[in-house]
Amino acid sequence: MKIKKFIAEFIGTAVLVFFGCGTAVVGTYLSGAMNDKSIGTVAIALAFGLSLTAMCYAIGKVSGCHVNPAVSLAVLINGKMSVSEFFGYVISQCAGSFAGCLLLSIVNKSLDIGGYGANGYGNLSSLNISLSGAIVVEIVLTFTFVLTVLGATTSKKYSGAAGVVVGAALTLVHIIGIPLTGTSVNPARSLMPALFTRGEALSQVWVFILAPLAGAAIAGVVFKLISDSKDTD
Repeated sequence: MKIKKFIAEFIGTAVLVFFGCGTAVVGTYLSGAMNDKSIGTVAIALAFGLSLTAMCYAIGKVSGCHVNPAVSLAVLINGKMSVSEFFGYVISQCAGSFAGCLLLSIVNKSLDIGGYGANGYGNLSSLNISLSGAIVVEIVLTFTFVLTVLGATTSKKYSGAAGVVVGAALTLVHIIGIPLTGTSVNPARSLMPALFTRGEALSQVWVFILAPLAGAAIAGVVFKLISDSKDTD
């Protein structure tokens, strides 16, 4: 039943946002206190990657563990899901992201720290990346990540290791992306933290919705052109 898939996507996205963005908030705080920015970057990248790996094995057989509208878009382009199912996934993912931020808000209040791991460019970027730079970065990172997801999850040969590969890919794009944009590659992951943060983060969130979707669309088309149908489900 589709409802089971939607519930799985809700749970998976909530976990990803809570642990990933939560580590971004706590890790950034600790990095500042210890004057070592590398601790925050590595910890955040691993938190996102390991969270996704865990969810791949927890809910992968139920929904495919997209937990990301960009991934769902690429899957749609490749004809692996219907339009109605796509929108159901996206709604579930955004709701899960909201739930993850809600849980994070409780932690923030308990520890008296702020932030929700929102993405940004300019003043909100550690390296003050420009708007055009942020768009290019998010398109490239999302293209790389989504192409990896499609390759790992549609190949019968590597299906057992797909969760590890996908998690490693998400970790990889975060390592380079965190200092630049905070790394989105996931519209649902970006939307709700921006809504909770408000201000400039909310005014910039359109970049982290449209750019990842563009990168995913390109990846979906490219994969459709280069994939071998004999090696896919």
